[in-house]
Amino acid sequence: MSEPKLPKDGPQEHQDADGDQVWTYRGYRMSSSEFNTAMIHFYRGEVTRSNTWRTRLDSTTNWAVLTTGAALSFAFSDPDNPHFMLIMNTMLVALFLYIEARRYRYYELWASRVRLMETDFFAAMLVPPFRPSEDWSRTLAESLLQPIFTITALEAIGRRFRRNYFWIFILLAVSWLAKLAIHPTTTVDFAIILERAGMGPVPGSAILLVGLVFNVILFAIGLLTLGLKRSTAEVLPDDLSVPGLGGVTHLLQGLGEMSAEILPGSPLPSEWTKPRDRLAFVITARGEEVGQRLLTQLRRGVTSLAGVGMYTGETRDVLLCAIHPTEVYELKAIVHEIDPSAFVVVNRTQEVMGRRFGTFRERPRWLRRLGRRRKRD
Repeated sequence: MSEPKLPKDGPQEHQDADGDQVWTYRGYRMSSSEFNTAMIHFYRGEVTRSNTWRTRLDSTTNWAVLTTGAALSFAFSDPDNPHFMLIMNTMLVALFLYIEARRYRYYELWASRVRLMETDFFAAMLVPPFRPSEDWSRTLAESLLQPIFTITALEAIGRRFRRNYFWIFILLAVSWLAKLAIHPTTTVDFAIILERAGMGPVPGSAILLVGLVFNVILFAIGLLTLGLKRSTAEVLPDDLSVPGLGGVTHLLQGLGEMSAEILPGSPLPSEWTKPRDRLAFVITARGEEVGQRLLTQLRRGVTSLAGVGMYTGETRDVLLCAIHPTEVYELKAIVHEIDPSAFVVVNRTQEVMGRRFGTFRERPRWLRRLGRRRKRD
């Protein structure tokens, strides 16, 4: 006696009389049009929620700016006004930074869902055939069932510090030292400045040391979190590699020269704004068939190399094909259709030049100088 077949744990796809795709799941039926309508309304709701939290980020920044302006006006309006008002305002701005970082984590949670739908649902619609990522719906469902922050608190603090609070803390520190130096009388004697920095029984040297440690910690967080890129809702640069801080150093060296090459208000060069192309490596035993399909269907050039599997000792064809990001799913579908056992590696490229991609041209002057500096280093 055979055991009864249990239904699959998931939605079943069928076609109705009109040929429309229908999902049946736990007793209800949903057509593709109903599913798309639900996703559109869900997308609108997530966009609204992320915009609301984005506005809340601006609120805390405005609080920091307003309190800083009020503290500076009070401190310098009268020589007898105490300097510790600037210290209290610094603590208050630090509290605003913490609140803004917490709000930023919530904003990133909602915005990451928006980005997931944009990249794996709507973008897939624009690239026929419609093939969204296999696990995008599961990732979205897990985010709805068990929401978790997509970035750490440290990354949020570092990112908001670099974006908005860096200059506020610099201004408060310089203003505090200036207050000690010019009120009640102007002096350049560091001993007198230390004496003025005292607050009751606490000596000025201790106040200065605490302030120095506080600012060093803040700037260290802003610097050491440069390489954290879990934030998917923002456009993040690719060249900020923190190990050794080499990428940051070269970036800072090139920014000044880059500004001279690009006129104010002019658009950035196309290579700075276009999506990164992909380089696909296809290791297959049916290289001729796969290569011909890529040539005819994708209309992309293919280079075939001879390879040998080190474990099996069998010969394989290694195909190299440069493609656009929107063609990745189609390439994988072609390879899977012809050779399901093939091995595919897709890498992001720095730049692709040649037929149907870009023309060979000389690098900008600032980039050539940057390359020479790297060689000297």
